[in-house]
Amino acid sequence: MNKEIMCETIRKLDPKVRFVGLINDKGHLIAGGMVEGKDTLEDKKKDEMLYLELALRVKMRQEFDEELGPVRFAMSYRDKVLVMSFPMAREVLLVSAEKDLDFSKFPFSVLKIIKEYS
Repeated sequence: MNKEIMCETIRKLDPKVRFVGLINDKGHLIAGGMVEGKDTLEDKKKDEMLYLELALRVKMRQEFDEELGPVRFAMSYRDKVLVMSFPMAREVLLVSAEKDLDFSKFPFSVLKIIKEYS
């Protein structure tokens, strides 16, 4: 799987996408990043904290996989941004977008792309 191409393909799904990145289980960004021309809403140190927290949260959710099935994606609707995470085999795909993104369809398009690249 070419991780950078996958991130770029997801970036191109909608102009409201701000960030697409793959985070490893240690909380490090290993592919992707901010969309060119968009500014990050937090500083680099907080980015690293967000990535680590995301990696830990994904691991904790796996505790319920046997009973409820695996998590396909999770979403947070915040005052300034929409944040989605997509657990993958070894990484987590993190996507942030403007709040007016069509979140009833977008995550399912991302899941199709992840499947194609896996």
